[in-house]
Amino acid sequence: MKEEKRGKRMFIFICILVFLFSFGIGIYSKMKIQPSWIKKYSVKWSDDLGTLYKDISYGEEESNKFDLYLPKNSEKENYGLVVYLHAGGFTAGDKSGDVEMLSWLCSKGYVACGINYTLRNEINEKSVLTQSNEIKQAIPIVIEKAKEYGYNINEMGIAGGSAGHCLAMIYAYRDNKESPVPVKLLFGAVGPSSFYAEDWDIYGFDRDTDESRKGAAGLLGVMGGVELTPEMIKDGSYIEKLKPISAVMWVDENTVPSVVAYGKHDKVQPFKGSQRLLETYKKYNVDYKYFECSHSGHGLQNDNKVYKKYMGAVEEYLNKYMPVEK
Repeated sequence: MKEEKRGKRMFIFICILVFLFSFGIGIYSKMKIQPSWIKKYSVKWSDDLGTLYKDISYGEEESNKFDLYLPKNSEKENYGLVVYLHAGGFTAGDKSGDVEMLSWLCSKGYVACGINYTLRNEINEKSVLTQSNEIKQAIPIVIEKAKEYGYNINEMGIAGGSAGHCLAMIYAYRDNKESPVPVKLLFGAVGPSSFYAEDWDIYGFDRDTDESRKGAAGLLGVMGGVELTPEMIKDGSYIEKLKPISAVMWVDENTVPSVVAYGKHDKVQPFKGSQRLLETYKKYNVDYKYFECSHSGHGLQNDNKVYKKYMGAVEEYLNKYMPVEK
């Protein structure tokens, strides 16, 4: 029994290492070559943009902190909030890595916010579920704190990259009805939206073998914070247990407008999952923009023209669904 548990932990550890290693390569490639147009969306923070409050607490965990970017104009009656959640494979990353994106949002007149969540490690057994619940816990406190500083929030958008995109989708699609203010839109790139085992073909979980089902039960169970067995994978009963973290299962006719981008050759999160998301958008007539980076992996590094269109669509949807009051 001990050997079996040790083997299971080792398998999961290897999968997470593969996840992080692949993620790191993708992000490095993206950062290494920056096209000139990206400067429009990568603003360096300065006091000329407004006021930045760092490391505001929202919970008891050490990492339960957020940064709040308040625009220079503090005289308006209402403001839109845009939350951007950091990447890192659910086990790494920090809100400080998104300063330029958050500064750009603030420069447009939004209250912007980066939120840290408790990262999984070999000790704490955190999961996508616990992280999503921390984000849900943080949002009302973010809005309350902004109001204390004189910025009344009456609507919000939520976004992120990779793991952050996954968590943003969960809030926008699963938790939107409980949001203190209306969620108007979602945008993000390369975040897992589906936890159907057959979609995770890059890890071999689509195969009809005992080994495949054991692997799916291990890794997907860890991500969902639930105990799964190979038998559950085989009979399909596992999927309901993963619904709380599977954003695609919450999409319906009321889902908010969404702008997303995915790499066709992604070896970190499954491209097949993004195809399920796309078909679900179509099924429920969601107002969406879906961008396929057909030459790229997780970093979207080989499709700058497509990524430029994606960022243009992000700005278009922000202007359409969250216009900044003058």
